[in-house]
Amino acid sequence: MKITKIFTFDSSHMLDGHDGKYQNLHGHTYKLEITVSDGIVRGGPKDGMVMDFTDLKAIVKKYITDPFDHAFIYHGDNGRECQIAALLEGWNMKTLRLPCRTTAENMSIEMYDRLKNAGLNVCSVKLWETPTSCAEYEGRCRAF
Repeated sequence: MKITKIFTFDSSHMLDGHDGKYQNLHGHTYKLEITVSDGIVRGGPKDGMVMDFTDLKAIVKKYITDPFDHAFIYHGDNGRECQIAALLEGWNMKTLRLPCRTTAENMSIEMYDRLKNAGLNVCSVKLWETPTSCAEYEGRCRAF
């Protein structure tokens, strides 16, 4: 059985070296779809649920939306992006360093890994940059 919950957050990023307009600093209102899998709980206060949506929300908030929301997300191995991050941090502005280029594809993998490492049986992460453009990473979830 699978359940999905949708979240939104706002962030800025850039793709230094891109051959188009995305090389410039810009922002998105991201839509994030998290799908988890588990057996259905039998008995107790969570009877009939895969997972309480409130519990899922708390985990995603801690590991994804709190760190990413209203942050400049940057590739920690890119000198120009690091310079911009250092400038922003000097002004006490929020940044988030990632170990990869900040494409929707890479960010969906990063988010998947963060949730998996938090113990969540996440099956997929779908990250929408715009209402018509998204990347989806499907990992392995336990079969029940």
